[in-house]
Amino acid sequence: MATFFETLSTLLADEVPLVTVTVVDVMGSVPNERGSKMIVTADGLHFGTVGGGRIETKAIAESQKMLTGEIAESTRFAQWNLAKDVGMTCGGIVKLYFEAHNARRWHIVIFGAGHVSQALTSILVNLDCRLTVIDPRREWIEKLPRSPKLTPVIAPDMPSLVASLPGDAFVILMTMGHGTDKPILLEILRTRTFPYLGVIGSDAKANILKRDIEEAGLPPEAKRAFRCPIGLEIGTNHPYEIAVSIVAQLITVRDAAAALSS
Repeated sequence: MATFFETLSTLLADEVPLVTVTVVDVMGSVPNERGSKMIVTADGLHFGTVGGGRIETKAIAESQKMLTGEIAESTRFAQWNLAKDVGMTCGGIVKLYFEAHNARRWHIVIFGAGHVSQALTSILVNLDCRLTVIDPRREWIEKLPRSPKLTPVIAPDMPSLVASLPGDAFVILMTMGHGTDKPILLEILRTRTFPYLGVIGSDAKANILKRDIEEAGLPPEAKRAFRCPIGLEIGTNHPYEIAVSIVAQLITVRDAAAALSS
């Protein structure tokens, strides 16, 4: 049977979001001893124990709040009086240390798996992010780099996936062309708001998309809710140079948002 640290190493290598919980101190009557450990994933208890019963149920719930972002800290201590805080009959006190790993990573969603997307994903999989690439063409999805950070999705109806995207995602549209970018963009502008929304293309394409937005009856501010062209004004039209310019812009926007919230 694998040890705690062997299990943890495997999960970390597979980029699984998880929280480790360690009993760091105990006083009085408690159901487990100092040093007890467990691993919690989005599915619940994955390995180990910190005492079972109500204390473990509460610790699992706290861990999963860290994974979803309901608790913002990536590390924290909690001290519980087992009678008052947990509802257990024993009158001891336990102090736990929670540490999140692979949690709340930078979400990036790319619609389209063509040449520029292939170059872009090959760069992004080396960054600390969670990447989703969506395309109806299996042959292009199968060309994407293999990485536990990347989720490839074959979807004939790409606009239907807009509702399921994480609210904090940076979203990029680079599908087969205007005809497939347009319905995704309109669906996003009707129903969602993302911290970054970009469409690959020229100034001329941007003007056409703004006309599409007006014809769709969306409010005037929708024309300012996306970027087109995307990327910094550097480099040539080589797919990898375009990809580098896009990554640079994504990082710039991400860091600016982080600075505002700090």
